[in-house]
Amino acid sequence: MLNIKETIIVEGKFDKEQIRRICSAPIICTDGFEIFRSKRMVDTIRKLAETTGIIVLTDSDRAGFKIRGYIKTCTGGGGVVKHAYIPSLHGKEKRKDKPGKEGLLGVEGMSDDILIEALKKVGTEAPEAETPALSKAELYRDGLSGGVGSREKRSRVLSRMKLPVRLSPNAMIDLINKAGLYNEYKNALDTEDIKDD
Repeated sequence: MLNIKETIIVEGKFDKEQIRRICSAPIICTDGFEIFRSKRMVDTIRKLAETTGIIVLTDSDRAGFKIRGYIKTCTGGGGVVKHAYIPSLHGKEKRKDKPGKEGLLGVEGMSDDILIEALKKVGTEAPEAETPALSKAELYRDGLSGGVGSREKRSRVLSRMKLPVRLSPNAMIDLINKAGLYNEYKNALDTEDIKDD
């Protein structure tokens, strides 16, 4: 399994599932063109570009390149933005009845070998964890999991961190640990109105 430092940005959940099988890096979905309507998603991607760096891995069709260009513009050269490319192969994904508009396979339709090669070309091997790791027990002790009001409190902390506010406790732990955001988590948790809850 690839151990890449950067966060990988993909278009959809099926792309995310495909990459998760071969790589331990954090993965964020743009939900297709939702990225064009979501300031929060753009803020999250900017933040990740500055902290972990990002690798944009979209389909090789017109829509994929439009999303790729938008991310490049939104990050404005801030942080590390790398681009991984898949070949333009004709075909259709197994779950679909017919090929996409341009008849090309997307990220979800690529073989593991092709995806590994694309990510290896641009990815940076992640060093062993140097920062403390967030645990499920600590998240519970901090009141962000398993208690009354924990969901709302977790959403406020995630919002302060400019991360998606709908992350489940497990997804939050995974992203914070893989992206090395533990210290930032503690800072967001220590803000006055969070402590007063």
